[in-house]
Amino acid sequence: MDQNVVSISQDIRDMKIRGAGRIARAGATAMCRFAEDYSGKDMGTFRKDLDDAAQVILGSRPTAVSLWNGVQASIRGAKAAGSVDEAKEIIVNNSNRFIAESNEAVRHIAEIGAKRIEDGDTIVTHCNSSVAIGVIAEAHRQGKDIRVFATESRPWRQGILTVNDLSKEGIDTTLIIDSAVRLVMKKVDKVFVGADTITSHGALINKIGTSQVALAAKEARVQFYTCSETYKFSPLSLEGDLVKIEERDISEVVKPGEIPADVKVYNPVFDVTPAQYIDGIVTEMGLISPGSVYDILERKFGTEMMKE
Repeated sequence: MDQNVVSISQDIRDMKIRGAGRIARAGATAMCRFAEDYSGKDMGTFRKDLDDAAQVILGSRPTAVSLWNGVQASIRGAKAAGSVDEAKEIIVNNSNRFIAESNEAVRHIAEIGAKRIEDGDTIVTHCNSSVAIGVIAEAHRQGKDIRVFATESRPWRQGILTVNDLSKEGIDTTLIIDSAVRLVMKKVDKVFVGADTITSHGALINKIGTSQVALAAKEARVQFYTCSETYKFSPLSLEGDLVKIEERDISEVVKPGEIPADVKVYNPVFDVTPAQYIDGIVTEMGLISPGSVYDILERKFGTEMMKE
C-alpha cells in the first residue's frame, strides 16, 4: 500500500487533519500522491490498487461525505483510461482541480455569508469550521462591529482552535462551555456553523451538539445558517443510503479507571439537525434553502459519479 495513502489516512483518523474541507482536500492529495508514485504498468492491477487505496482513505472518516466526494472527484475517469500513465495523469489533474476549486469555494462562501451579518450582530459558532470562520472574519474585515460566542466543543475541544482563529482576526470572542448555549442564545442574533455532510432532503450532519445549538436557536427565534461547499452534499443520499454516525473511543471522554468498568460510554462524533431548523445554507453557488439541496445534487452529480 502506498505510504502516502496510509499516512494521510492515519492523520485523518487521529484527528491531525480536521474539518470536512481539509479532510476532502487531504483525500484528493492522497489520490494524487498515489498516482504520482505508482510504478506499475498493468491496468488491471492498477484498478485494483486504486480501489484499495481509495478504501483505505474512505475508511478513515466514514461520516464525512466531503472525503468521499474528494476521492471520487479525483479518480473519476481513471479506470477507463487506455494506459496506466494516462490514468495517473487523469488523477493528478482531477485532484489538483478539486483542491483549487475547494479553496475558491471557501472564499466565495465567505463573501456571500458575510452579507447576512449586520453591524452590531452577536453570533454563535460551534466546533472549528474554516468556512464558518471565514464568513465571520470577512464580516469583521468589512468593518462590521460583531461579537462571537464559540462553544468549547467537547470532547476534542475544537472551540479552542476557533477562538484562537477569531482572536487573530481581532474579533471580540467569548469561549463558552457547550451546555451554556441555551443560556447565551437570548443575547444572540445569528448562528453560523459548518457542515460535515448535508443530505438530499437538507438535513445537516455536523459536530455533535450542533442539533442542540439549532434547537436553542429555534426556540429563541435566532437565525441558524450552515456554511457548506456543495461537495459536502451527499450524492449517496440520492440512492437512499443512510449517513453513518461515527463513534470514537471512550478514552476521549474518560481516563482508564475513572469510572466503573461496567459503565458504558457513548461517544458519537456527529448528530443530525433536521432541515426545518435551518434558515439557510451558504454555498459557493449562493444562499439556498435546505429544500434546494436535492436539485443541486441532481444537477451537480446526477448518477454519473455513483457509477465510478
